[in-house]
Amino acid sequence: MGEFWPVPDALAYLAGRWRVARSVRDLAEGVQGEFTGTTLFEKQETGGLLHVESGTFTWHGVARPAERTLRFLPGPDGTADVRFADGRPFHELDLRSGRHVAGHPCAADLYRGEFTVRDAGHWRTVWRVRGPAKDLVLRTDYAREG
Repeated sequence: MGEFWPVPDALAYLAGRWRVARSVRDLAEGVQGEFTGTTLFEKQETGGLLHVESGTFTWHGVARPAERTLRFLPGPDGTADVRFADGRPFHELDLRSGRHVAGHPCAADLYRGEFTVRDAGHWRTVWRVRGPAKDLVLRTDYAREG
């Protein structure tokens, strides 16, 4: 991807419904799965967004319903503070340049995420997860609905 699309306010940009297509590659096992569904970034009274993702995850040929919830809280100068549903910190998100790299330690594994914005209706995340328990690449493309 060449140029990035700067986003002055991450929460304003993300608000709404997005189609989601994610590939999950397990580099240790040499297998790949996929998730397809939607993500709704719903405005909250607190000024943040509730991120609710739901769809179908296919792994080893078996399709199952899957969902997750995150909280995107307002950060300084148009950034966001991303939290798990229970309030634990996940990562910061600064899309003002159209690109952001985040890290998150999870037990002995390290998650490194790259967020890139292509335009008003398309953005991508690529998470690289390395450690004793995991060796994964998760690539997610988002396309705005409506």
